Amino acid sequence: MIRGAVALVGSGELSGTMVETHKWLLERLKPEEKALFLDTPAGFQENVDLLSRRAVDFFEKQVLHPMEVASFKAAEAAAEENAERTYHLLGEAGYVLLGPGSPTYAVRQLKQTPIPALLSAMVTRGGCLTVASAAALTAGTHTLPVYEIYKVGETLHWVEGLNILGNLGLDLVVIPHWNNAEGGNHDTRFCYMGEKRFRALEEQLPAGTTILGIDEHTACVLDFHSRLAYITGIGRVTVRRSGSEQVYNRGEQIGFEQILQGPGAVEEKGGSKTDSGSFLDRSSGRDSSFWDRMHAIEAAFHRALDQKDPAAMVTRLLEADGMLWQAQLDLENPEFISQGREIFREMIVLAGTGIDQAAAEIPRKFETLVAGLVELREKHRQEKKYFEADQIRSLLHKAGVVVEDTREGPRWRS
Repeated sequence: MIRGAVALVGSGELSGTMVETHKWLLERLKPEEKALFLDTPAGFQENVDLLSRRAVDFFEKQVLHPMEVASFKAAEAAAEENAERTYHLLGEAGYVLLGPGSPTYAVRQLKQTPIPALLSAMVTRGGCLTVASAAALTAGTHTLPVYEIYKVGETLHWVEGLNILGNLGLDLVVIPHWNNAEGGNHDTRFCYMGEKRFRALEEQLPAGTTILGIDEHTACVLDFHSRLAYITGIGRVTVRRSGSEQVYNRGEQIGFEQILQGPGAVEEKGGSKTDSGSFLDRSSGRDSSFWDRMHAIEAAFHRALDQKDPAAMVTRLLEADGMLWQAQLDLENPEFISQGREIFREMIVLAGTGIDQAAAEIPRKFETLVAGLVELREKHRQEKKYFEADQIRSLLHKAGVVVEDTREGPRWRS
């Protein structure tokens, strides 16, 4: 029985959006197990050691958990002693993170080593494997050679993946950066491929292949014990198969059978089902006008602002940004785009002031809470409940609040 989990992260694995996800995943760690960062995907880069240190620092300072580096930069250059040390570390680890770099490089270096089997074994015994961005592309049956196609101009093709998920019973193709909008004046969704190229790539996959699309700053946590996938972060996860797809929002769950059989194969719990390309067509304007979509995003942003939900606010801002560059690509009315940008800028300002207001509320709430505790302590003292009074004073002291008893009554300072 497989007891662990695999977290597929669309991007932002070392950012604030993933801190709580990392903490949640690390809860399953046993005291004797370590958290490791495996540097292989970026092993060819001159700054690979800097990336490793960044990961270690991020976990120590943000996630508040120690992390070590399991270095395996290149199979050809790995000295037998160093390789054995890495294998030993992975054999005893309870949490392993792989992230930025080149997916095809990672596949070449790891394919003929014991490392994929060691990672699968860790998940089987109850550990957690987190593969993010470039590394997420390697986890399935096929790996997308992003740089070779997007930067070098090679013909559209796939390479064989490490298929760690397949070894655990889930044959999938994983595509991070599903909602990427960095292109500005050209389409970079679907991990920089854009709609036209991704449609052609999809046709090259074996019939019935399930594609798991992970938005940026979003994680799809595959819990093999419960056979449920949990969506965390700020974006969505898309399960796509044979031209039909199901979209799941953060906070929702997906049963493994729903993933394996594709949209519509079983009764869906959560998610929104669409057909005929769905997400690939979502930004084309066929279903709604520019202003309908812009005002819908604006309304959702204001709801998030009222609910003090920063993650939802960021999601709406990213949607607005993506919609505006797509409108330019579609040669939308320049005046519409200009007015849309005004709404977008206003949303950014409101996001900033909303966060400032929330921050300003904290001192006020703190003062109200402390004053109430001091008043309660004084009441206990008047009733000669000294033990209870001392407990409250000790609690306040731990929070950095000093209580002084004077003739005029208790005073406090922090």
